[in-house]
Amino acid sequence: MKVDLSKIVNNKKITALEEQVLEYIINNIDSVMDIGVRGVAAENYTSTSTIMRLSKKLGFTGFIDMIYNIAPLVDSSNTGVTEKSEALIGTDINFLSKYIEENHITRFVELLSKGTGKYIFIYARGSSKIAGEYFNKKLLGIGIKSILIDSIGSFESNLEDMEMLIVISKSGETKEVLDKVQVAKKRNKLVVSFTKEVENSISVLSDISFKIFDMHKLDDGNLLPNSFFANMIMFMEYLIYRYYEETKKEDRSK
Repeated sequence: MKVDLSKIVNNKKITALEEQVLEYIINNIDSVMDIGVRGVAAENYTSTSTIMRLSKKLGFTGFIDMIYNIAPLVDSSNTGVTEKSEALIGTDINFLSKYIEENHITRFVELLSKGTGKYIFIYARGSSKIAGEYFNKKLLGIGIKSILIDSIGSFESNLEDMEMLIVISKSGETKEVLDKVQVAKKRNKLVVSFTKEVENSISVLSDISFKIFDMHKLDDGNLLPNSFFANMIMFMEYLIYRYYEETKKEDRSK
C-alpha cells in the first residue's frame, strides 16, 4: 500500500530502496519490532546497514529509536500516516479520541461557534478542578462566555443564564458533580462531560460525552502516576483547534 511519507521524511533525500524499507515499516508497524532490523532487511532483500543508514538519515539514533518515533504517527487501522495539526505536534489524536464519538466532537464545536450568548458553566471537584480551571481560561481566551462555578448557590440561582453545563469527573460518579448534572437535565440544559472511558452515571446522562482513557480506574484519589488529566487537557486543546478550524471555515463561506 502506498502511503504518504512526507511527514516522516521531512524533505530529507532518501533512495528508492530506503523509501521501500520505510513503506514496509509503516505497513507492518505492529510486527517490525518483533522481527527486528535483520528481519526487516531480509523482507526487503537488503542489508541491516541500509536500514541503519536510513534511521540516521531521518535523525534517529538507530532502528529501535526510529520505530518508536514512527509508531505514534501511524494509524494501524488503515496503515496511513495520522494527520496532525502543526499546533498539536507530538499529540496522538487517534489515541486521545479513541473512546469518543466524532459526532460529539462536531456537535460541541458547533455549539461553541454558534453560541446563543448565554454562559457556559464549568463544574469540577478535587483534581478535576485543575482541568476545569484550565478549560475555563481557554474558553475565555477565544471569547466564549464561561464561568467556573464553586458553590451550589451560584449554580442554581443562575440556571436561566446557562447555555450548557460542562462537568469534569475522573470516576464519572462524583456525587456533587452528578447532582448538578441531574439538576441541569431537569431544567432541559445541555450537559457536556469529561470522564474516564468506562460507562459511568455522568456520561450516561450527558448529551455530549468525552471519555478519556484512565490508566488506574480504581484510583479515585488520583494517587498513582496517571496520564488521564494530561491527556484530557490535550484533548481540550484539540477541541480548541477544531473550534478555530470551524470558525475559519465559516469565515471562508461568507
